[in-house]
Amino acid sequence: MAIKEIALAALAALFADYDPVATEKLLTPDYIQHNPAVPTGRAAIIGFLPGLKESGITVKTHRLIAEGDIVVAHSSYSNAQAAGGENLVVFDVFRIENGKIAEHWDNLTAKTPPNPSGHTQTDGPTEITDLDKTADNKKLVADFIDAILVNGKFDMLGAFIDGDNYTQHNSDIADGLDGLGVALEAMAAQGITVKYNKVHKVVAEGNFVLTMSEGTFGNKPTAFYDLFRVDGGKIVEHWDILSEIPAESANDNGKF
Repeated sequence: MAIKEIALAALAALFADYDPVATEKLLTPDYIQHNPAVPTGRAAIIGFLPGLKESGITVKTHRLIAEGDIVVAHSSYSNAQAAGGENLVVFDVFRIENGKIAEHWDNLTAKTPPNPSGHTQTDGPTEITDLDKTADNKKLVADFIDAILVNGKFDMLGAFIDGDNYTQHNSDIADGLDGLGVALEAMAAQGITVKYNKVHKVVAEGNFVLTMSEGTFGNKPTAFYDLFRVDGGKIVEHWDILSEIPAESANDNGKF
């Protein structure tokens, strides 16, 4: 199977079929888990299956991108109390090794109503295009994260974002550079600061680029997963999930 097919098969085995045999075949024995609420190892995942089945959890994947041995799934989960909330939006990131999933990272948040511009956390384009521009788009987004979110050079926003055609899926932010400015001003008025300190991964396929970053939100350790769509050399769309990094974890692998 192609690596995207492996990722989809694993999601189906876990959250549709609750199938321990398929799960065992799709995960390596020493499967590495980075979700701080879940123990590491394949056996731990198989042990969760009866509870997942009883809860009736389901998954719908909206976007799937892959680069090298990494697959990113942008999904929504329903009946997801076992994972921390009734309805969740999740980025799952899988590393594939010899036809099996060897490692998993994720970031999840509660599903919310549409944002001020009427966009949800998961709607919008899904088609992967511009495969020949993958490297350029990856560099654009990496430079954006470094200049704007790590180093705070907000005067450079126009160099990276098409402000007239920028669609925002963050639950609290409206479209365009104006919407971003209003949101940042509102957070500043409340004493809420957002700081990106380190980018751990950048995964790109064509017009889609995902970044996995670590920083603080309101002075709390936070994991930031940002998905960007690039068109014509500028960022034109953004989805994200941020979650607080807990002080304690069920595994020793770290969030990243």
